[in-house]
This record gives sequence, structure tokens and C-alpha cells, in this order.
Amino acid sequence: MTTTPPDPSGPDDVPFAPAGRYEVDTLAADAREAADGTAVRLAGRVMLWRAMGGIAFGQLQDQSGRIQFSLRKNDLGPEQFKAWAKSLALGDFVGVRGELWTTDKGEKTVAVAELTLLNKARRPMPDKWAGVADVDLKYRKRYLDLLVNDESRHRFHVRTQVIRTIRRYLDDHGFVEVETPILQAAASGAAARPFSTHHNALDRDFFLRISPETYLKRVVAGGFDRVYEIGRNFRNEGIDSSHLQEFTMLEWYAAYWDYRDNIRFVRELIQATLDEVLGTRTVTFGGQTFDFDGVWPELDYRDEVRRVTGIDLHEIRDVDRLKAAVKDHGLQGDKELADQVSYAGLVDLIYKKTLRPGLVQPTVLMHHPVEMVPLARRSDDDPTRLDMFQVVVNGWEIVKAYSELVDPVDQRARLEEQTELRAAGDDETMMMEDDFIECMEHGMPPMSGLGLGIDRFVALITDAPTLRDVVLFPTLRE
Repeated sequence: MTTTPPDPSGPDDVPFAPAGRYEVDTLAADAREAADGTAVRLAGRVMLWRAMGGIAFGQLQDQSGRIQFSLRKNDLGPEQFKAWAKSLALGDFVGVRGELWTTDKGEKTVAVAELTLLNKARRPMPDKWAGVADVDLKYRKRYLDLLVNDESRHRFHVRTQVIRTIRRYLDDHGFVEVETPILQAAASGAAARPFSTHHNALDRDFFLRISPETYLKRVVAGGFDRVYEIGRNFRNEGIDSSHLQEFTMLEWYAAYWDYRDNIRFVRELIQATLDEVLGTRTVTFGGQTFDFDGVWPELDYRDEVRRVTGIDLHEIRDVDRLKAAVKDHGLQGDKELADQVSYAGLVDLIYKKTLRPGLVQPTVLMHHPVEMVPLARRSDDDPTRLDMFQVVVNGWEIVKAYSELVDPVDQRARLEEQTELRAAGDDETMMMEDDFIECMEHGMPPMSGLGLGIDRFVALITDAPTLRDVVLFPTLRE
């Protein structure tokens, strides 16, 4: 038996009334593995539809994949069969009830005993083979890309698995997931230009967070020894294949850890995630193979900058001398370098333009100059460097972490330096947060925190050439 098919010759201005509900007991992937004769009820979108003589075949797609279904003239009667053959179209949503059988070609199929049209597609589907060829259209109308592009669907399934695995790993190791504000009174936690907005009810300006760092530290000060958050951050800077202005970051903080504990823990977390999601610790991206197994090499930041550029950051500690060294070593032609007003900003640009692109295999880059991060702890054996590290793969920074600064006197002094740099024209410095320093004055335990870019990590392990391929709805230029 079937429901009555709609009249395909009816007027276009008379809309089809969509169904309100349909009982489903099986997914396509499960049906493909079930025995012939099993009774199933599935629902999904028609992705293929063809009638040949007395039998019609279609493919139904749900969240788990596709399965074939068949209608027979002998079962439905000539009129019903003809009506369905004419009225059903690609993109329509249908519910099917029937028993499974296997065709001569070995394809598992639902022999339809009851077909229910749940909703009509009013616009044509993209061509199955061409897919969504316009790259810009792919990002603007992601729903069409997901319908016809198996690779895109796979990437987003992997993204979900990655986040689920990371959450479970952190939960199993004593971390508590918390939420912190996206609207913040000060832009802090990273060196970045913020987005600003106005809160009408409070008649007050706020910034979209560039990092949850200082709020997560407040939670640790409140007695939660291990906390984490997976959420959106916003940085009003350039867009390229490895940068988006709105992105997803994992951050965690652990009381009584230092940066060495975090080096070990993040390596083990990434390896466990790859084991669970991919079943291997070897990843291929852009034809290059990356091996995440074992212990990753550790390199000193300043030593590596000197090796690559000849500039000795151990000796050169102010912006004017560094600009002179940039000129002496033939890097002065870059306007970005010439326009930098802060030592930290100039060091960071030198690193990004000369050293980072050559870090291909998973590498731990550590002991950055103390000027680089005002929230990080100085090394006890060398106060000119930080107890800090980054994990860099394929020239992408995947992880940044450090032992946290918990001395309120040092913290205030370093944020005051940031304020002076902002006044001098560096709009990527951190803002003063008196409330955060007051929290620190009440006492903070020693701790280490870490940030891991979810978008970059997923792009890397799914061979996605740009972060837009692993973000469902990226912001685009008009």
C-alpha cells in the first residue's frame, strides 16, 4: 500500500502540504548491514530516481548515508506506479516502509510496501557529478554542498568526532567544562585586534572575546582545579587559508601544573584523538605526510630565529635595535615589519615570515622572549624568556600554552606596558583588567593553560586546504 501521490500536473501556485511527522526505526547505514527480509522504516531525501518498465529505483539519503529503494508496478497497480514515477523528484523527502532484499548486483534495497511523500523540493538539486562547482556558492549554501559532496560530509563528521573525543578525554582526566562570557569589558588573553559592540540595555560598549583565558583563570581561583571550554573566539584581523575571524578554540587550565605537564598532556590527547577518530597517528595533508607518534622534537624559539635569520634575540631586546637588525639582515623590504611599533609584534612577524613556514612535522617550539605574552610566567633560570611553548605543524600553530603568571604585581606592570604600547599605536595589545588583577590579589594557585585551535586541527587531519572547508558557515566577503 502507498499514500496517494500528488498530482504532478497540478497548478504551481497550489503548495504541497508537508507532513508533520514520520516514524523512523532504521538508519540507512544500519539497513545496509541488516539481513534480507528485515522490516524497516526509513526517511530521507531522494538522491536518485529512475523508472524502468515495471520497476522504479531510488536512493534515499539520511544522516548516515544512502540506501536504495524500489517500487514495483505489480505491487502498486499500473495507475499508482505511473503516478509515483511522474510525481517523485530529486530532492523530495520521503518515508519508506518495506522489507530488505538484495539485487543481482549485490545492492541492499528496500522493497517499498508503503511510500509517504513528506515534502517537495521546489528548486532543483545540484548535479550529482558536478556537485557545487562554485567554491563561493559552496560556502554560502553549505546545505547543497553537504547533499552532494561526500568529502564535505565526512569532514564534518570527523569534526564532531574530534570534539566528542576531546571532551571525553578531558572529562576522564578530571577536567570540568565551564562557560565564560563572549561579551567582555576588556580585550585580553591574546595579542589581537578585537570586535566591539554596544549593549543597549546597559548602555555600555563591550568586546567580543579574543580568548576566554582570564575568565577561566578566575574559575580556577574559585576552586575548580581543572577547567576547559570549547567555544567561539573573535579576532578582527586578516582572513587566509589558516585564519578566520570567527573560530573555535579549546582552552584548558590546570592548577599545580607547569608548561612541561602541558607538553606531555596535549601530546597524549592529540595522539589519543587520532587513534580514536582516524585509527592512525599518521596524517596526510596536501600530499605531505605528518607523523604524530612518539615524542615530538623540542626547539628553542630564540635559537631557531637566530639559525634562520641570523638575528640574535638573546642580545637584541628593544624594538629600535631589532629594526636595525632586520635591515642589516635584508628583511627591511617588508612594510609590515617596518610599521611595527612594539618589540613583541616585530619578533612575532619575523617568526611568522621566516621560521614558522619551515616547521613541517609536529614540533614543540619553546622558551619565547618574555615580551611576547604578558600573561605567561617567566622562567626561573632565565627571566628574559617564558615557560611557554607552541605546537607547530605544516607551518600552522595548532597549540599555544604556558605556565601562567599568578603574581599580581608583575601582572599589573606587564599590562601597563601593554597599555603604553596601545597608546603608541599597537592595536593588538592586551587591555588592562583591574578585576582580573584583583582576583589574582586574592590568590591564584600555580597553573598552566593551553589553547588548541579546533578548526586548524580538523583541517589538518581531513586534508582540507582552507579552514572554510571545516566550518559550516564561514563569514565571506560580499
